[in-house]
Amino acid sequence: MSSTDDLKLRAHTLKLHGLLSHWHELADADLPIIQSLLQWEVHERAQRGLARRLTQARLGQFKALADFDWSWPKQCDQVGIAELMQLEFIRDATNIILIGPNGVGKSTIASNIAYQAVMQGHTALFTEASQMLGDLAAQDGDLALRRRIRHFAQPQVLVIDELGYLSYGTRHADLLFEIISRRYENKPTIITTNKPFSEWGDVFPNAACVVSLVDRLIHHSEIITLDGESFRMKEARERAAIKKKRRASSAPPRKSKATNS
Repeated sequence: MSSTDDLKLRAHTLKLHGLLSHWHELADADLPIIQSLLQWEVHERAQRGLARRLTQARLGQFKALADFDWSWPKQCDQVGIAELMQLEFIRDATNIILIGPNGVGKSTIASNIAYQAVMQGHTALFTEASQMLGDLAAQDGDLALRRRIRHFAQPQVLVIDELGYLSYGTRHADLLFEIISRRYENKPTIITTNKPFSEWGDVFPNAACVVSLVDRLIHHSEIITLDGESFRMKEARERAAIKKKRRASSAPPRKSKATNS
C-alpha cells in the first residue's frame, strides 16, 4: 500500500481539491479505499483522454498493418515502416513522406502510424490535402484563417493525405507552406503523395514557394517509396472471382439432350 504522503501527492497531481480539503479527516483504515479511488480516477482520465484524442484524430476506418499484404507491393520497406511505428520520429520531429502510385497502401500506413501515436498519448490529425487546403482558403478574415492554421499546426502528428492528385493555385501553395513552416523542426508531418518532388511544380503551377516548401519537408525526413498495382483493384478482382465461383456452384446442372437413334 502507498504511504499517506504518496497518496496525498497523487491527489494533488490529479487536482482533487475536495478530497485534499478533507484529508485531515481520513484515518489509516481509509487509505486502501483512497488508493483504489485514485487508481480509478487515473484510469478513467486516461480512457477519456484516449477517446478524445481518437475523435480529434479523425482517422476513420482503416486496415490494420497486421492485415496488410506485404507481399503485394513490388517495392515496400517493411522494416523501415516497422521502425516508424516505434514513434521515434515524433521526438526527432522527422517528417515522413510516403510516395507511390494510387492504391499501394500509403494511406493505410499513414493511418496506422497516426493511430499508434494516439495510443501512446500523442495528439494527431488525419486530413486529405484537398480538404485542408480548401478549408484554409475558404476562411473569411485574418482571425478566422489564423485559427484554422493553428488547428492544423497544433497536433503532434499531422497526416496530409493524397497530395498530388489535384492541382492547386498559388494561394493553396502559400497556405500549405505556412503549415509546414510552423511545424518545421518542431512537429512531424506525414505526407502521402503520388508525385515525386520533381513534379510538385505541376501540383502547384506558378507557385514561387514550391522549392522552399519541398526544402523544409525533406530537410528532416524519412522518405519511403512504394510501388506496385492497386490493392483496391486486386481486392476487386478477388471479389469478382469469388462471386463467379459461387454462381457456378449454385447453378443447376445442364441437362444433356437425348440423341436420336
